[in-house]
Amino acid sequence: MTTLIFLYIIQFMKGFFSELFKFAFIPKYENAIQYLGDNLADKEDWDFSDSNQKNNSILKNYLEFTFRKLKNEKKIAFTKDNKYSCFNTGLLTENLEDIFAFFEEYKNHRAGLQTPYCFKAFLKKSDSSLLRHFPGNLPDIANYFDKPELLLFNPKFELIPDIDHIINDNIARFPPHLHRADDAELRRQITGAIEDVRKRARTNYKIAVPQYYNGKIQLLLPLSLTSGSPNPDLALVVHKLNDKMYTARTCLTLKMAYNNARLIVKPQSNWLKP
Repeated sequence: MTTLIFLYIIQFMKGFFSELFKFAFIPKYENAIQYLGDNLADKEDWDFSDSNQKNNSILKNYLEFTFRKLKNEKKIAFTKDNKYSCFNTGLLTENLEDIFAFFEEYKNHRAGLQTPYCFKAFLKKSDSSLLRHFPGNLPDIANYFDKPELLLFNPKFELIPDIDHIINDNIARFPPHLHRADDAELRRQITGAIEDVRKRARTNYKIAVPQYYNGKIQLLLPLSLTSGSPNPDLALVVHKLNDKMYTARTCLTLKMAYNNARLIVKPQSNWLKP
């Protein structure tokens, strides 16, 4: 069984289908990802600290959703004869060169996988293959900055959380010691944690980390629910409702939050780390 077919089966079981895999057959997928993360891109942690083995899960998530964003922005480039394609990964080499994913038309389809292209390599911008096929028209990176004001927390805005919704829809994400707590106790814990981080964000706007999810820019704030712990337990998702108000209706595990935040840029935060 090829790696791609196996990945399709796993995705089907999880109810998730990769747009990148629909676009291209990627032979030796794991090797390609490892080369990108270990040898080509500037050094970065692409696995979470509690991972038992190296599999570059953050990088894989980043490439999938970056591809989706670029597709929506019509930034997948094609040669005039459609024999070659490429996109800008948004990643840089150690020497600050853009890194592109390069594809060739795929004609040798396997087992009903009708992908139009075959992945060839991750290439830096100066590579002769890119320059030969895309002279002067290499595609741009994904754009998350149409409204830069959304990337910063405004301390003058009111923050109104929907505590009931946060609890009812996200209890499985809470620390295990709170799973059996009654609603009154949970409300006290969450209300106190939100009030605390709201005050901290008023004096340090960098506490709020921007994330991209479901086509929207939102902000993440750390929620500390475990007494004495130096690390937050969850990330509160803050959404701008209007020119005077934020609302918060859900929270994420720190892994979910990091994956979403990494789509925009590597988080420069002392609380949201791999």
